[in-house]
Amino acid sequence: MTEWTIDDVAVRFEDAAFTGQRLPPVRVQGYFNTWPAFVRTEWEAFSSDAREYRPFPPSPVDIERMLEAMRWVQWLEVEQRHLVWMRAKRYGWRDITIRFACDRTTAWRRWQKALEIVATNLNSEGRCSPSKIVSNVG
Repeated sequence: MTEWTIDDVAVRFEDAAFTGQRLPPVRVQGYFNTWPAFVRTEWEAFSSDAREYRPFPPSPVDIERMLEAMRWVQWLEVEQRHLVWMRAKRYGWRDITIRFACDRTTAWRRWQKALEIVATNLNSEGRCSPSKIVSNVG
């Protein structure tokens, strides 16, 4: 059995962040609009708000993998959680250093340490590495 590496864990967190972005938006239930839909002229439609385009919703396998990665975060301290998720959402190191008030190399070391904690816990549980997990990728 191959072991989890820091790179495997980082990729899984990035996939989880991307899956979270693909989830449908949360809306308050119970409210509806009774006004009819307006048919706008070409001139009126030109200045209307741009539609928000969302990617296709994630598959159930993607959601399971995201929830699994979210369970891994419980092994980390609160600040480490914020750091890992900021990096998974592809925040720049400058934004991360401003948030944590430290140098770039210090933030990178803390991020590596957090990923190492997760990888160590996964290896101690004996979980299969991502190369051994068969999923419906297509």
